[in-house]
Order: sequence, then C-alpha cells, then structure tokens
Amino acid sequence: MPSDNYKIVIKANKTPAGQHARRFNAPTIDEVAVVVVGENLESHDIVLHRRNDRLQRINFFFLAYGKKFLHQPGNERINETHRSYDALQYPIIFWKGEDGYDFSIKMINPITSSETNKKVSSMDYYSYSLMIRENEDNHILKCRRLYHKYVVDMYVKIETERLTFIRLNQTKLRSEEYIHLRDAINTDAKAQNVGQMIILPATYIGSTRHMHEYAQDAMSYVRHYGTADLFITFTCNPQWIEIKQELFPGQSPIDRHDITARVFSQKLKYLMDFIVKHYVFGETGCWMYSVEWQKRGLPHAHILIWLVEKIRPNEVDAVISAEIPNVQLDPELHEVVIKNMIHGPCGTLNQNSPCMMDGNVQNDIQGR
Repeated sequence: MPSDNYKIVIKANKTPAGQHARRFNAPTIDEVAVVVVGENLESHDIVLHRRNDRLQRINFFFLAYGKKFLHQPGNERINETHRSYDALQYPIIFWKGEDGYDFSIKMINPITSSETNKKVSSMDYYSYSLMIRENEDNHILKCRRLYHKYVVDMYVKIETERLTFIRLNQTKLRSEEYIHLRDAINTDAKAQNVGQMIILPATYIGSTRHMHEYAQDAMSYVRHYGTADLFITFTCNPQWIEIKQELFPGQSPIDRHDITARVFSQKLKYLMDFIVKHYVFGETGCWMYSVEWQKRGLPHAHILIWLVEKIRPNEVDAVISAEIPNVQLDPELHEVVIKNMIHGPCGTLNQNSPCMMDGNVQNDIQGR
C-alpha cells in the first residue's frame, strides 16, 4: 500500500457476482482470523496506549518486575521474535512480564539436563506453552477469545519464521533447479513479471507444490487401482463426551478448538484403523483422506477407500443403508441416526436453523 491511511472491510454477507451463494456466506460462529498484507517480511509494530489517550510507538524503556529493557538508539520497533513481544502484546495473559520466545533459546537434553547446540523453533516453543499437563494449571487455555487471538498471532509468527528460513536458504533448497521458473525467465524478456525470486518447496505446507504433490499421489492411486469403492464423510460432533469432559467450568467447545481438533484426529485415526486393519468392508488395497473445516468451526474428513475385492451390485445393501433402523432391534443405532443424521427442525419451527435464509429453507444445507 502507498500509505497507511486505509481500512480493510470484510463483508461476509456480500456474494461476488457469478459465485455460489454458499461459498462466501458468513460463518455461523464467531472466529478469530488474521489478514496479512504484503510480503509478510517486515516486523510488527507494538503500540502502547498512554493514559492521556495518545499513542506512542515503543522506543523504548520498559520496567516490569525487576526486568529492565534499555532503549537502543534508532530502534523504534520491537520485532515479533523479541523476548518481550508476548508480554507487551498480551499483558493480561503475561501479567508478570515474563520473557517469551526468541531465537537464542537452546534445547535441553532431557537426560543430562544441559543445553544443546540446537535452538528451539517457535513452533516447538508455543506447542510446549499450550500443552495440557497433569497437575499443572495452564491459564492461557482459560482466556477464551483472547486465547484464540494469541494462538492466531503466534501461528503467524511460526509461518513467518518458516518463510524467512526459506527466503534465506534458497541456495540450499536448490531453487535454481526448478525448470518452470527457469523457462519463464528465459522466455520472458521482463524477468520482473515472474515475481520475487523466492521458491516455496513442496515441504512448505499449503504451497502450490505441496498441494500439487498430493494431487499427483492421489491420481497415481486412481491410475493403478481404478475408481474408489467407498466414499465416506466423517464429521466432528462438539457434543462428544471426550470433548466436553476436558473443558474447564463455564467453557463451551467453541472456546477450545485445540481439544476439538485433537479429539477429532484421534477418532479419525481410530476409524481408519477400524476400516483398514479390522477389514470391516473387506481387505483394503489403499486409502486416502482430506480434512476440511466447516463454517461452523468443526473439522470433517472426506475418505476414499479402495478394496481388494470390489463390492458387487448385489452386496451394496449390506454396506449402505438408507433407512432408519428399527428401534426394537437396534435402539442404540436408532438413537444415533435420529439425533445426528436427520436434518431439522427448520422452517416455522426453527427460524434460526443454519438452512434458513430470509425466512425460507435453502436447498443447499450449510455444513451438512
């Protein structure tokens, strides 16, 4: 941006022309997100609110519980990797002014309890800080929306560290070997049209090469084994007892996305073991799944299963059932289907149902 005199306004109720109405609609829960503008290489500013309502960028002197940070001439910003960043950005969480993450933290050998030459990454540090431990009280997990903001902010820090490492180690990553980039430079007289010369490898999660690599692996399955035999959707239920029993008093599942993600991951792993290792549908040749997040803040997985013995047409009814189970023969399964697999009530009975829009029932149910 040419200047800082601008605002970003996100209107989730506005649908872009020619796009699906449900793709860009507003989520049904309040979530914390971050919008990163630019190349994400500059340090973040910390702004202090003085008691006279004037703003002052940190220059800076800071005194807290015997820790004195001296002003360095010309240093008007505090980098997000500075050890004081967490305490200054989140004074409610770190009211004692304790040090946060910085590059100088060394790993400890658990056997000898001595420092090693390896440095602790930001991901390891914040994973350790957010971990639940027996007989210890982690107050960060009790901060609800502030906890969400803290996690999102620290995740940006982790991604910034990864991108900085990739930017500074392009020669080690052999970026000049990427043939498509070299061809683009050779055929285009203006090399600046290609963009900045930083290549994201396939090991960077979410990059184009990372997603392309997974797509190629999936197509190799289809090429070798043919079309998949089973397509299974596995959804998360925030009312699972494994989630509710880990919540602190007064919390709801929306306050603890970490518990939701961990329980879902464990149940998904158990489901795959149940299908693959216990031969529920027969011997499995190969499988894959993709985990996505709904607009209700819950994960779900799309699973593809290739069986060694293909399911024949006369065997479909033994695998798939589209009827409500008999309450006398299987009351437990009947309760599960009635509670979790039947949509409703909606319409005049429930105007706040996710499928309702402007007082009418929509055909495409959100997050089904």
